[in-house]
Amino acid sequence: MLKLDWDRRTCARRGHITYAPTEPGLASRLHASTALGDAWRCLRCGDFALGAPHGSGPAEEAPLVPRGKALRDLFILRFLAVERVLRGLLILVVAWAVWKFSNSQDAVHRVFDENLTVFRPVTEHFHWDLEHAPIVETIRKTFEFKKSTLLIVAGALVAYAVVEIVEAVGLWLNKRWAEYLTVVATAAFLPLEGYELSHHVSALKVCTLVLNIAAVLWILLSKRLFGLRGGVVAFEAERHSASLLEVEQAAGTAARPGHGAHARV
Repeated sequence: MLKLDWDRRTCARRGHITYAPTEPGLASRLHASTALGDAWRCLRCGDFALGAPHGSGPAEEAPLVPRGKALRDLFILRFLAVERVLRGLLILVVAWAVWKFSNSQDAVHRVFDENLTVFRPVTEHFHWDLEHAPIVETIRKTFEFKKSTLLIVAGALVAYAVVEIVEAVGLWLNKRWAEYLTVVATAAFLPLEGYELSHHVSALKVCTLVLNIAAVLWILLSKRLFGLRGGVVAFEAERHSASLLEVEQAAGTAARPGHGAHARV
């Protein structure tokens, strides 16, 4: 089974990212002269790309381009971001429906009762107790809610949707604060999701609960949040260790004559 090359796949879609460091030794390791012109190594996939570099300056000012595991993790974060924004938009639609319902509760109640009367002969033919069906009882309970209660519910849903959309934007941009927000917000709703699942099992609820638990555990461990696995220091060290420039700098330093002997002193 072929392993997916995230670096080259991304470069094929978005193009290479090159950089010319001002340090001569490092620049020589990233540069090549060809019959077609100068070529510079891509900071993401490591292949040489023809043309002028996209940027130049000291190596410490070079962009930190996600590659390898960091790039794969970014794809997962963006998948979670898409899921969050879709959920946020759906919750906004539900909040709007609750608000509309609060303004026309009596009219909706009348329409519901009228339509229920139409379906009653059919359900009686099949010996189904429509009056005591779970979905009918649930709908009728909503008619008992006060308008103020429905407005509070709509407001809470809007707030929840905003949190989900903020999470999505932060995760898409690979912001560490968004990872903390996602873990805290998602974990806070896990008991509620488990409670709902204990009362009514559905494939959607099971998939949502499993996805949320997996997302919390993955972000906690892979991003080393709350001090886990060395915390932010170990996370930044791991992120920089995958940088092509830092790999080349380390290789160039190790290749200097006498460096190894000096290191052993």
